[in-house]
Amino acid sequence: METRWVGSDGLEVTVAVRGGGQVLRLSRHGTHLADLYSVDELRRFVDLADLCEVITVPFGERAACRRHEAVP
Repeated sequence: METRWVGSDGLEVTVAVRGGGQVLRLSRHGTHLADLYSVDELRRFVDLADLCEVITVPFGERAACRRHEAVP
């Protein structure tokens, strides 16, 4: 599952591999802006407090079964 954060004005941060190491890939509306090597570098481009992590919620038959079991 991919880790992803979104912010205002269409900003998106994902984790990518470049040159054998991890980078924080910054894009806006799908256009690549920069590959950053640290959170400090990312901070120069975006207010970290504005970023929200995107969480994928499972769906389908298995998720529905679990949901029904949890409901009293």
